[in-house]
Amino acid sequence: MLLVSYDISNNKLRTRFSKYLSKYGYRLQYSLFEIKNSEKYLINIQTQINEYFSKHFEQSDSVMIFQMSKTCKITKYGYAKNDDEDLIIVG
Repeated sequence: MLLVSYDISNNKLRTRFSKYLSKYGYRLQYSLFEIKNSEKYLINIQTQINEYFSKHFEQSDSVMIFQMSKTCKITKYGYAKNDDEDLIIVG
């Protein structure tokens, strides 16, 4: 998976960026998206950041992309741990 974390001070730009990321994955936290680890997705996101978003960034803004592997260990607590559990409905 890819994790994309961002801290963008401009409200409109931050909203546009989060809407853009939602095309590729889903929001884990307010400024953190989980995206399927796809080379195509990564290239598209990096291109869009370089060609559009970064031109509008202020000095304090940041975006980080983490490329996670299958061997990465993720420990979840609270609501986050529910994402991995299967739901079984008996009718």
